[in-house]
Formats: sequence, structure tokens, C-alpha cells
Amino acid sequence: MRLNAQSSARLPALVRQPGYDRATQAIGVVHLGIGAFHRAHQAVYTDDAMAAGDRNWAIAGVSLRSRAVREAMAPQDGLYTVSERGAAGEAIRLVGAVREVIAAPDAPDRVLDLMAAPTTHVVTLTVSEKGYVRGAGGGLDFGNADIAHDAKMEGPPRTIYGYLAQGLKRRRAEGLSGLTILSCDNLAENSAQLAALLNAFLEAHDAELGKWAADACAFPCSMVDRIAPAVTPADLDHIAARLGMRDEAAVVTEPFRQWVIEDKFAGPRPKWEAGGAQLVANVSAYETAKLRMLNGAHSALAYLGLARGHAHVHEAMQDAELAPLVRQLMIDAAASLDERGPDPEPYAAQLVERFSNPALPHRLAQIAMDGSQKVPQRWLAVLRANVAAGRSSAAHLRALAAWIDYVKGDGHKVEDPMASELAALWRAHGKERIVSALIGEGGMFAQTWTAPADVITSVTGLLRA
Repeated sequence: MRLNAQSSARLPALVRQPGYDRATQAIGVVHLGIGAFHRAHQAVYTDDAMAAGDRNWAIAGVSLRSRAVREAMAPQDGLYTVSERGAAGEAIRLVGAVREVIAAPDAPDRVLDLMAAPTTHVVTLTVSEKGYVRGAGGGLDFGNADIAHDAKMEGPPRTIYGYLAQGLKRRRAEGLSGLTILSCDNLAENSAQLAALLNAFLEAHDAELGKWAADACAFPCSMVDRIAPAVTPADLDHIAARLGMRDEAAVVTEPFRQWVIEDKFAGPRPKWEAGGAQLVANVSAYETAKLRMLNGAHSALAYLGLARGHAHVHEAMQDAELAPLVRQLMIDAAASLDERGPDPEPYAAQLVERFSNPALPHRLAQIAMDGSQKVPQRWLAVLRANVAAGRSSAAHLRALAAWIDYVKGDGHKVEDPMASELAALWRAHGKERIVSALIGEGGMFAQTWTAPADVITSVTGLLRA
């Protein structure tokens, strides 16, 4: 039996059910990039808001490229379960917040219609770092073929900018209000970056729409935190045994979750605080601490752990050499923060505990993807601050060397939007000069940080070793 609206009445009592009538909830949120993380995080907060009595905030989830999520969720009427796994065991809940799932290449007009619907007030995004189509310097990559296509403002969009631009154009034409456009990706000042990138796109191609969007829309920054590994066939079989039916869209995650949102909206919004979200005046201290301490440590575990033969985060945390190194990386990252965020020692201890959770196997290869989009804000920003202040960051240098070695691609495929460029640099420069080609004067990441000669020598030595 497959999970759907009809069969959900037969779920066992161990499954927590949504506390509202899904059929009466209009769509109020369009989410771009519906994957496991969104289903484990923002959709759960929205589910909690509607369970607390908030109305008309159902989600239309959009997959910008793949049809896999739609194929999993559409036969289930958008329903899926979230399994929280921790030291206390496993708790399962049914989430009803997602009312519609769209594969954008198949129905681009439906996506735009929803963006321009009077009941829609919020667009959220989890498109990963590469979905923002930034060049090496951080600005919009106008040389990208999909950006060039969307710039014509004709035909089905291919990028978030094409969808946002055409959706906002329709709203303006209909005399509707602007949208709250909320990035939930792991970027520093995520929505502010999105606003700047969208403005650059509109300035080049529709400056009047850009001015309207700047005046009518809001771009609140946010910090999101919840570990949600890719679900395995074994996970799906285990969940089916517990439910008594198949859930092909199930997600597994940890009990911990956090969402900090800048209190800046263009209009109505879900009462996400009903699920524990924090509304604050300034998110930067939270997001920077999380990017540099949690995400930075995760990336370090990925490249160092894979090099030592580990497959999962919790296994790498059992490595007597890696665990103290990664904890030191967190403390060094905390020293780089301009604003006071969480207390570094307790936060680092909490992260170590979460990373060590054996009930939630998280593949290092999954974390290792798209490193070129993550390394600048997770590591290079830390090194820039600490080296300038005369502080040591030896753990970051080891992690950086491991990543540089990884992107050479010896014996494995490098999943990265800049994989071909990185491979070309390796071929052109070799082990003795690759570090300079990346972080030296005029290097690929020099606009984020140009490393001094002693750092380049140190990382090159680590590569040799």
C-alpha cells in the first residue's frame, strides 16, 4: 500500500498526524528546490504553524530540474513522513504542509501562476550554493548559458532569476503586492545576496521591474540548521515496515532543528514561531557561526574522512586523529567571528554530539559535493580573519589541502559545478603550484582571500605529504 490522503487514515498510532484539515488550506508559500532538507525543515515549521491554527499557508514545492521528487510525492498527494532519529530512538510524524509538487520543466506556467496568485505571499528557496549561479568573484555569472536564456524574459525560465523575474512581472501587471523572498541556503547574508544578484539580473534586463521589486519585496536573511542525510533504500524499507505502507518521499533527520529569521516581511507570513523559529533583528551572528563552525567542520570531515577511508560522518568522528582536529577547527572558526554568536565551547560540544549520532548515517560523499561553492565562506573567510589577526588555523590548512587533493579526481568523480576548471588547473600547475593557482595572487579564489606566501608554502607541503 502507498501512503496518500486516503491511506493515511490507516497509519499506526505511533505516527503523529497533522493537526488540521489539509483540504481547507490554500497555497500561500511557493518553495523553489524541494528536496529532503526542505521537507525536514521549513515544511515542518509550516506544518506546525497550521497545526497551531494558522491558515492558508500550504506549500507548492517546485523542483527546478529533476522530476524525482514529484514522482515520489505526487502519488502521495504531497504527504510524507519525517523520522527523527537520536539517542532516545525514533519518532515519526506525518507532514501535510505540501499541497502540490511541480517539476518546473514540465509545468513552468503553473509555477509562474502560483507566484502571481493573490494568496501567495512568500517564496522560499533551498537551491544549494550552485543554484545562485555566481561567478568566482561572487557576482552573478552573466556568461552562464541559462542566465543568458532567462535574460530574454521569453519562454520557460531555467534559473531562479528567470522564475522570480517573470513571477514578479506578473504580480506587478496584476496590481498585486510584492513577495517575501526568503533564502534558506547556507550562504552568508543569504537573502541579501539573493536580492543583490536578482537586482543585477533585473538591472541588466528590466530596470523598471528591478525598482518595483526593490520597493515592493522583502528579502529577510535566515539561518537554517538540521542534519538531513540522503535517504537510502534501507531507510525506505525500514519506514515501510513501521508504517505498514510505502512512503517514497520519506525523510530521516535528527531531533535538533533551528531556524533564525530576520524579522522583515513584505506582507503576511506563516507563524513559524509556533514550531520554534526565532524572529530576530539581525541574523548575521547566527548564520556566520553556523557556516564557519558547523558547515565548515562538516566539509572538513568530508574531505579528510574520505581520504582516510571513512564513508559516514559518525565514522569519521570515531577516528582518533580526526575528531580532535575537527573540534579545533570549530574553535578556530569561532575566533574569526566579528559578532558574538553562540558560546563557542558549548556549541562545539553540541556539534560533536550531533556529528557522532550513529542513528543518522550521513554520507561524506554527499557533503563533499559542490566544494568550490562552499570553501570560500566556510574556510577562506576564517583564514582571512585569523591570519590577519596573527591567529593559527592549522586545522583549516589541513582541510584545505584535503579538498585541493580531492578535486584532482584521482579514482572518484568530482561533483562540482567547477569540476572541469579545477581539473584544468591541476593539469596546468601540478602539485607544486596548484595552491597558488587557487588562493595565490590572481588565483581562482583570490577575490575572497589572497593567501600570503607562508600559507601557500604550508598547504603545498601538506599536499606533498
